[in-house]
Amino acid sequence: MKLTAHADLSTLNSFSLQAHCRWLAEIHQVDELPSLAADPQFLGLPRLILGGGSNLLFTCDFDGVVVHNRLLGIQVEDGGDHWLLQVAAGESWHQLVCHTLAQGMPGLENLALIPGTVGAAPVQNIGAYGVELASFCRHVDTFNWHTGEQERIPADACQFGYRDSIFKHDYQDSHLIIAVGLALPKAWVPVLGYGPLGALGEAPSAQAIFDVVCATRMAKLPDPAVLGNAGSFFKNPVVPVAQAERLKATWPTLPVYPAGEGLCKLAAGWLIDQCELKGFAIGGAQVHGQQALVLVNRGGASAVELIALAAHVRESVQQRFGVLLEHEVRFMGARGETCLDEVLL
Repeated sequence: MKLTAHADLSTLNSFSLQAHCRWLAEIHQVDELPSLAADPQFLGLPRLILGGGSNLLFTCDFDGVVVHNRLLGIQVEDGGDHWLLQVAAGESWHQLVCHTLAQGMPGLENLALIPGTVGAAPVQNIGAYGVELASFCRHVDTFNWHTGEQERIPADACQFGYRDSIFKHDYQDSHLIIAVGLALPKAWVPVLGYGPLGALGEAPSAQAIFDVVCATRMAKLPDPAVLGNAGSFFKNPVVPVAQAERLKATWPTLPVYPAGEGLCKLAAGWLIDQCELKGFAIGGAQVHGQQALVLVNRGGASAVELIALAAHVRESVQQRFGVLLEHEVRFMGARGETCLDEVLL
């Protein structure tokens, strides 16, 4: 374990925002965690688990311990009808997708090029093009900071929802994800109901789906290494069917998707685009010119500017459509997670 005091976090968040933490602890082995949990110099300090830093907006310096999860390793077992994977939390999610395809284990191709680590995937229940992590998750292995013990959380206890899980709520402060168990069915069935995938025909290969997903994401989403961003900034809002029907009557091109009984999901990017906000900027923070759902650091942006831009986008959509957007990106304050409303006070 490597400990660094007053560490610079600008290279550890994909917005490339200037921020520091009181301590940075880099974890390479699970057996390093009990000593970190018991170290008296860290008792009482807030703790933040950091993987790829691809879904974070530091609103200020973090007055606590940032634990950089760098646990690595992929194990595969033949489970009969499924391939059973045990993947360490510090592994790159996209590299895992590439690895499974190369090994003849399809299933994750719709989730290609989602930034971040495997450990972050259950927290957000990552999803794209009609597929969510929850469809493949068997369990999530964790370290309990309070007890100093490892715990396996079965998938049905993870409370997976749309970009949501128990790890964003009850277990946010108490559990560190150290590995994720996945089950990939050998009887692979392509998922083609979203976006450009329908044009692939009835029986495309997993590699063909992967290629289209990657090409689509690269065409729409800026590379964080070139233009700081955290991918989709806002969640697609879920509204009652009656509200969606009223909106659809006024704006016939509004994309609407079923989202469970009595509910519909709207396309947040479309709503923002209709407010003519592509390219709109506040200081160094800007709504991306090609993908309205992405806010970018076009160079030297401050957290204050990104927060102001997010507030302007949300207010514009609410005034025009009566729909309140919720940010998907996690806002991190000095002592822990916060939200747009709190930082605007």
